[in-house]
Amino acid sequence: MNTTYTIGRYLIDRLGELGIRHIFGVPGDYNLSFLDTIIEHPALDWVGNCNELNAAYAADGYARIHGIAALVTTFGVGELSAVNGIAGSRAEQVPVVKITGSPATKIADEGRLVHHTLGDGAFDHFSKMYKEVTAAQTTLTAENATEEIDRVLRTCWYEKAPVYINLPVDIHALPAKQPKEPLLQEEQAASIDTISLMLGTLIPVIEKAKSPVILADYQVSRFHAEEALMNLAEATGFPVATLSMGKGIFNEEHPQFIGVYSGKTSPDYLRNRIDNADCILSVGVKLTDSITSGFSQEFMDSAVIQISPEEVNYQGIKFSKISLEESLNQLAGTVKKRDAQSLNIIPVTEQQKEEPFYVKEDQALTQKRFWEMVRLFIQKDDVVVADQGTSFFGAQTVPLKENVTFVGQPLWGSIGYTLPATLGTQLANPSRRNILLIGDGAFQLTFQEVSTMLREDLHPIIFVINNDGYTVERSIHGPEAKYNDIKMWRYANIPAILGGNKNFKSYKTTTEGELADALKDMAKSPDVLRFVEVVTQKMDMPKVLTVLGKIFAAQND
Repeated sequence: MNTTYTIGRYLIDRLGELGIRHIFGVPGDYNLSFLDTIIEHPALDWVGNCNELNAAYAADGYARIHGIAALVTTFGVGELSAVNGIAGSRAEQVPVVKITGSPATKIADEGRLVHHTLGDGAFDHFSKMYKEVTAAQTTLTAENATEEIDRVLRTCWYEKAPVYINLPVDIHALPAKQPKEPLLQEEQAASIDTISLMLGTLIPVIEKAKSPVILADYQVSRFHAEEALMNLAEATGFPVATLSMGKGIFNEEHPQFIGVYSGKTSPDYLRNRIDNADCILSVGVKLTDSITSGFSQEFMDSAVIQISPEEVNYQGIKFSKISLEESLNQLAGTVKKRDAQSLNIIPVTEQQKEEPFYVKEDQALTQKRFWEMVRLFIQKDDVVVADQGTSFFGAQTVPLKENVTFVGQPLWGSIGYTLPATLGTQLANPSRRNILLIGDGAFQLTFQEVSTMLREDLHPIIFVINNDGYTVERSIHGPEAKYNDIKMWRYANIPAILGGNKNFKSYKTTTEGELADALKDMAKSPDVLRFVEVVTQKMDMPKVLTVLGKIFAAQND
C-alpha cells in the first residue's frame, strides 16, 4: 500500500468529511488506479453499478437522503452515459460530485488520438458539456488540486447542485498535503439591519391577512429546513400545504396540514384555500408544469411572500443573503399565533377520512384500489420512491404517515430514475424501509440495478405496476399507438434471473386477494428484497393523471 499522502486520498478524505460513505460508478482504464485508492480507504465503500446512468441516478437518490453523494466514471463514454442523471440533479438541486478519470495530462496536452475521444485531438468537449449541467467544474493539476477540490466541493454543498471534477490518471497519485482546516465554514448570518427591515416590511402584511397559508416545496428538504418550517407553522398556527415535489417535508398527519396542492386537480377545499389566500408564505417553491397541473394555479402573485434559500421577495422588494432556515425562524419568532377555527383549517386527515377497507378477494386490481392498499401499507419512517408516471401521480394523493420521506422527480421527469435511486436511498440509510413504486415501462430502462441491490444484500420493497406500456404517454397522445407499446416481460422472475437466490421473495398479483396475501407475507421476511408485480388494465390510471394527460396534450399543441 502506498504510504505517501496523495491528491486522490485528499479528494476522498474531503468526500468522507462531508459524510459520504459510498461512492457509485463504473470502472474504466482512466479511473482504475484511483479506484484502488477508494477501495483502500477505511471509511468509504465502492458500489459498482451496471452502467454509468444508473450510477448517476443512484448517487442522486443517496444525496436526497444523506445530503450529498459522489460517483466516478471514465472519460468520454462513461461520463456521457452519466450526464442525463447529473442534469436531473442540477434541475432538482441535488448535490452530487461527478468525478471523471481522464487520460494523462501529457496525452491531453499533445492531443494524441487515444480511445474514448472524438479522434480530433481535443480533450475538453465533454467537460464543456458538463459545464451546462453543473454549478462548478475543475480539471485537477499538480499545482491546483487541493484548492480546486475544496472550491468545487463547497459549491456543491452550499448551492445544493452537482459539480464536475476531471481527474487525469497521472494526477491522483501525486503527493499532497493533508487538510488542516475543515472544508465547511460556519455560514455568515444575515445582518441585523436586513432582518429588521424584512420583518418591518412583512409582519404588517402577514398580520393584516385574513386567510394566510404556508405553501412549501422541495427546497425545504434540500436546504435542511424541515424543523424551521415546523417551527413557523406551529408558531403562527397557519395551515400548511405542500406541492408534490416537496411531498413529505411536513408531517401529513399534523392538524395544520391541509394537503398536496396541484392547481386545478386539487381537492376543492384545498384549491380554494390556496387560490383565495390573501397572504401565501411560499417556502422553497418553484412552480413547474407537472406539479401545478399545467400552471393552473389561480392565486395572485401580489399575495405571495417568496421565501427562497438566499433571499425573501415580496412584490419586488428583496431581502438578500438570508438563509431559508433563518428567514423561517425569524418569522416564527415574530408573527402572532392564530387558532385553527379562525383560520378555517380542515386537516387532510379530516378531508380524507379513512374508511374501513375490505379486500375483494377475486376482484381484478385497479389503480384506485391499489393506491388504497398502498396507503394502508406505508408505515411511519418509510422512504417512498415513486417513478414519474402512474406511480408518481398515484402516490402524490396518498397521505403519508409521520417522518415518511417521499422521493420523486417531477421536474426532470426521467423515467426509470427511481430504481437506481432506490439503491442510493437504501444505502444512505439501511435501517429505514424503502418502498419503490415504478411502472413497467420505466422498469425496463434501468432494471439491471436490481442485481446490485441483491449483491449489496439490500432489502427494498419493489412494486412494478404492469399496465402494459407507457400509460402516461397514452394519456397524452396515441392510446393505441405502436410507440407506446413495450414487450411484455415475466416481471416476477427478474430477481431470480439477475442472480437472486435466497435473498429475495417475488410475487405476481392480479387480484386484490393476491396482493393482500403478498403484503402479509412480505411482513414475515423483512431481511430480503421483496419484488411485487402488480397487474392492472392498460388504460387504468390515477384520476389526476386522466386530467393531466389532457392538460399536457393541450400544452404541446
